[in-house]
Amino acid sequence: PTELPAGIVLPCMLERGDTRDVLIADVATIAALPRRALVGTASLRRGAQLKHRRPDLEIAVLRGNVQTRLKKVAAGEVAASLLALAGLKRLGLEDLGTPIDPADMLPAVGQGAIGIAWRDGDGAAADFLFPLNHPETVIRVAAERAFLRLLDGSCRTPIAAEAVIDGETISFRGLIARPDGSQLFAASRRGPLSQAEEMARDAGAELRALAGPGFFDD
Repeated sequence: PTELPAGIVLPCMLERGDTRDVLIADVATIAALPRRALVGTASLRRGAQLKHRRPDLEIAVLRGNVQTRLKKVAAGEVAASLLALAGLKRLGLEDLGTPIDPADMLPAVGQGAIGIAWRDGDGAAADFLFPLNHPETVIRVAAERAFLRLLDGSCRTPIAAEAVIDGETISFRGLIARPDGSQLFAASRRGPLSQAEEMARDAGAELRALAGPGFFDD
C-alpha cells in the first residue's frame, strides 16, 4: 500500500535486490517465443507489457508459489512464465531462465526491495533496526511509491516504475498500460537526488494527463 496505517512508519529498507524479471521458457527472449504462445502470469503489469510488445501472445492466469509455476512450464501447460529475479536469488534459483532488460519489461514499484516498518516513535525498534538501512534503496523506492501514489495505483492496475541512482543523479522511468496491452504510456525523468520524489510525481502527472480519465476502468 502507498498509504500506511496510522502510527506505522516505513523508514528502513535493506539493500535492494535485482529488479529484473526472468523469462522462464525454452527460448531466451520474448521475441523468440512462438506465435500465439501461452504465457502464464498473474501479474497485470507483466501481462500488459507482454501484450503490448507481442499482441499475438495469449496470457493465462498462473498462480501458486515459484515451484508450482516452474512445474507448469516444465509440464508444457504454458510455454513460458515470468518471475522476479530477486525472489529466485533468495531461493537459490538464480540460474533459471533469462533475465529481461528493464527496457523491455519495466519492474513493479519496489521490486526487489524489503522494507522494515515499525510503530511511529518506537525508539527501541529504530535503534535496533536502523543500522540495517540502505539509504539509496530508500530514495529509489520512495520515488517509485510517490509515482504510484499519484496514480492511485494498486496490484489491480498495470503500473511499472524504476528509479536508478548514478552518483548524485537519479533516473526515473514509469509506465501505465491497459491490461490488454492495447495502450501504453511511458515517461522518464532525470535529475538530482533531492528532487527524486518530485520528478516521479511529475512523471505520474504527465501519464495521467496523457491517458485521460477512466484509463484503468475497463
